[in-house]
Amino acid sequence: MIETKDTLGAIATSNGPTFFRVWAPLAERVDLHLVGTCDRFIKMTKRPHGYFDVALQDAPHGSRYWYRIDGEHDRPDPASRSQPEGVHGPSAVVDLATLHWSSEFWHAPAIEDYIVYELHIGTFTPLGTFESAIEELDRLKRLGITAIELMPISEFPGRRNWGYDGAYPFTADSSYGGSSGLNRLVDACHQRGLAVILDVVYNHFGPEGSYAREFGPYFTDRYRTPWGDAINFDGPGSDEVRRFFLQSALYWLRDLRIDAFRVDAAHAIYDQSALPFLRQLVESIHRAARALQRHAYVIAESDLNDPRVIQPAALGGWGFDAQWSDDLHHALHVALTGEHSGIHRDFGSMIDLERGFQSGFVYTGQYSAYRQRSHGAYPTLINPSQLIVCSQNHDQVGNRAFGDRLTAQLDLEQLKLAAASILLSPFQPLLFMGEEYGETAPFQYFTDHSDQQLIEAVQRGRAADFSAFGWSDDVPDPQALETFEHSKLRQENRTTERGRTLEAYYHELIRLRREIPAFSSPSFSNQTVSLSGSEDCLIAIERRSGFHIAFVLLNFASEAATFRLPFVGTRWRVSFDSSADIWKGTRSLTSPDQQFAAGETIEISAHSAMVMECERGEATSESEDADD
Repeated sequence: MIETKDTLGAIATSNGPTFFRVWAPLAERVDLHLVGTCDRFIKMTKRPHGYFDVALQDAPHGSRYWYRIDGEHDRPDPASRSQPEGVHGPSAVVDLATLHWSSEFWHAPAIEDYIVYELHIGTFTPLGTFESAIEELDRLKRLGITAIELMPISEFPGRRNWGYDGAYPFTADSSYGGSSGLNRLVDACHQRGLAVILDVVYNHFGPEGSYAREFGPYFTDRYRTPWGDAINFDGPGSDEVRRFFLQSALYWLRDLRIDAFRVDAAHAIYDQSALPFLRQLVESIHRAARALQRHAYVIAESDLNDPRVIQPAALGGWGFDAQWSDDLHHALHVALTGEHSGIHRDFGSMIDLERGFQSGFVYTGQYSAYRQRSHGAYPTLINPSQLIVCSQNHDQVGNRAFGDRLTAQLDLEQLKLAAASILLSPFQPLLFMGEEYGETAPFQYFTDHSDQQLIEAVQRGRAADFSAFGWSDDVPDPQALETFEHSKLRQENRTTERGRTLEAYYHELIRLRREIPAFSSPSFSNQTVSLSGSEDCLIAIERRSGFHIAFVLLNFASEAATFRLPFVGTRWRVSFDSSADIWKGTRSLTSPDQQFAAGETIEISAHSAMVMECERGEATSESEDADD
């Protein structure tokens, strides 16, 4: 699928030459260094705008190569498709003809139907490979998952990493199985009707193993990021830097058949140009997908609370299809745990949770004590399906001092309440691997760097990050092997009674989300959110679709709450009660399909969720009496 003309990297063609092309405007001369029994050096032709290229007939799949810059240094290809010897080793030619696809035709689910399952390949299974992840796909499909989201997979230093230290944006990490392993995983997902979302990092290169700086002006000191100098998206040479990252995204889309992209820390991509890189990225992906007669989606990770991220370009927006929205997570986390440190200091009242359910954003312009400034804007002209929400994800778990999950803080009833809050919300839900059965293994931050100074800097940095939360300095060492091993899922947790109950519970919530009419077409205009109960600890979310009405009742109090059913329809039916015996509830106040009259008062158990349904009808005589 790759077009060899003007394409970066090493591109093998069937029964033809392999094309090598690199952008190196800082070099006067670049030689291709083929590694083998007899090393060969081939002078590359210099082209306009700092490009060098050459075509060879005898450089097949797997051939190792370097680029020698000005006769002095051998460096890996910044656009390498394979780094079989790691970030400091030679690059390798990848012939895409070696990849196998079961079908040429594939249509991913619409983003409105996404139930996202975020996973880290290295800790998802005991072997930690693309191939071994395939064994779990049938279970996820049965659960109701429609899309898996892979944390970053680009080649990183050593054998273990979260992925955000990736050094080569065109590679699939060799320890996971490389491009061939990713091919098999994506193909297996598509055979099961599962979309694949890839987390891509276009805001920085990892601190070890990237040599891009020696080739060209990939960086700028005009802006600073948490990782140092920013990527140069709007200065001299930025056209070619943009092209590098755009080609990365299109490679994953066209040749590895990725269905959607989660763009890491979009707020840390600084660009003052008239056509921002992020908008160009979204438009390029959409255009390429249309040419392939496919749908592809682009999702931003953004903490800006700025609706322009997901508003159309015609309205001055960036045009992203969706974005991660952390505010609901923060409000929910505080309501469940009572924590108020760090970012959570901005949250604390049930009004915050009410606002989160109402619009997806809690902060829409008011003062943020954590940021010490006003934050956010009201999310106009967007749909709930454009906001992806969660109760846990890699950031919110892994950036805790000990990587502890909600299972370490909450009891079973509270865990079920958290799940219902996300899966029955009007937004697109994301689950973090293992949460569906109550995984107890932490997800800690781990690295495998080789530079001692970098190792010590990472260790100091982690300790400094946790000081804002008041957490102990005695935190797991990111570089220690046991930190990584402790973060692997403990599959035996699934087979416990609690694990089986929770997984069945998640399955039922996903079924309700899919089948209840009022949940099928979420919009802010078709819902009403209110607080009630003692100390306003009951969130009541009314969802409407035509004549069908459903209430999601979420009780965050440690005692039962009451709720008066509205005077619509004639009968209300209990569709779901998290406190029911089938879910190992502490007590069940209702029976399945129990019915109540309009205007009747019902009880919702402590730390529980309930769904009530009815068909809208004429007001009952009780409602007429109430209006008199």
